[in-house]
Amino acid sequence: MKKRVAIFISGGGSNMVRLVEDMADPNHPAEPVLVLANSADAGGLAKAAAMGVPVVSVDHRPFKGDRPAFEAALQAELDKVTPDILCLAGFMRVLTEGFVAPWEGRMLNIHPSLLPKYKGLHTHARALEAGDAEHGCTVHMVTPLLDDGPILGQARITVQTADTPDTLAARVLTQEHKLYPACLRRFAAGDTTRVDL
Repeated sequence: MKKRVAIFISGGGSNMVRLVEDMADPNHPAEPVLVLANSADAGGLAKAAAMGVPVVSVDHRPFKGDRPAFEAALQAELDKVTPDILCLAGFMRVLTEGFVAPWEGRMLNIHPSLLPKYKGLHTHARALEAGDAEHGCTVHMVTPLLDDGPILGQARITVQTADTPDTLAARVLTQEHKLYPACLRRFAAGDTTRVDL
């Protein structure tokens, strides 16, 4: 029985696309059952629909900072499709412990730094400011602490002298597109062995 995967996005959904493309392999241990965005104009929704994945949007703005109410609306959509695994793929909303706790051990996230370095935003600029020789991305299990939790895999790149935050971001994103599918494939098969690219 394939694991059922729901994917949360906020924008263009390039990581979501790669996850869905990888799950199209008939031998993959998981299948996508929902792509959810926190804005109806998230570009990834149209991409997911074009690939045959059910989509829904739950706009966070009408909730006016009432995160528990917003998260209850998210959970109501998940309840309709009963996923086994939840993948955050560029979902730009911080989730509370009340939402995360029931999903702990079943929720994955990809973050554009070599955690535990640079939790939060502006990771590429921070890596350059620190003079780091290498940078990359991390797939981890989600816990109530921001960008925390057991690491399932990392991909590394060498920082070049001429790099800017934008060039670093582009090169890291290429690695994200390889790392996240590899980690999800193993995780859905019950293997939490770390993936390093």
